[in-house]
Amino acid sequence: MTEFDQYAARYQEMLRDPVRERFANGGDFFHRRKWDMIRDYFAARGRDTCTMDWLDAGCGQGELLAMGGLHFRSAAGCDPSQDMLAEAGSDAPRIHEVRTQAEPTELPFPDQSFDFVTAVCVYHHVKPEDRARLTQSIHRVLRPGGVFCMIEHNPWNPATRLIVKRCAVDADAQLLSATEARRVARAGWMDPRQTSYFLFFPESMHRRCAPLESALRGMPVGGQYALFSQKS
Repeated sequence: MTEFDQYAARYQEMLRDPVRERFANGGDFFHRRKWDMIRDYFAARGRDTCTMDWLDAGCGQGELLAMGGLHFRSAAGCDPSQDMLAEAGSDAPRIHEVRTQAEPTELPFPDQSFDFVTAVCVYHHVKPEDRARLTQSIHRVLRPGGVFCMIEHNPWNPATRLIVKRCAVDADAQLLSATEARRVARAGWMDPRQTSYFLFFPESMHRRCAPLESALRGMPVGGQYALFSQKS
């Protein structure tokens, strides 16, 4: 049994926090903003995700895959927690396959299987000495020219730090800055290309403040950031 097997039955309840709930009404907003970052990255480069195979490493209950899976040729997930994965393959049209990771740092897929790999709020649960090994495994399953997106909590945002500190799910969390994330990407033989910060404005303000949030993507004060790297 992994740590997250113990959390699976109450996972959504354990994420509840008064600051988080004032920022957004439920978790869908946070997943949607992550998907926005991914969609915008590929759209800006003229890449059609419908021709791409996507793996979400550490996918948990598969919420992001369920939201974006139909926009890819295939969408797969993996996670060390079998109980978290029990919820992840239920949306069959969007999620083609889920596999359990026998080792947290090794992905259970063949070499060069995917064009795109995400790891969303995964690395702060990985011991710092193991992060390069996980990234090397991501590098292994990516095809040449493939893209890796690491999304993490921004430790420079005080609200983020407060929420993480009070969240039982994040009891072991060791947050990493975008600078550290780029270092981890390079240690895994990836080439960092773009860092974008997001979650500047709460859900109630996001629609009318979206252009401003886009303009602020380079400012390291958003609640989370997305680091996009490429396999050379």
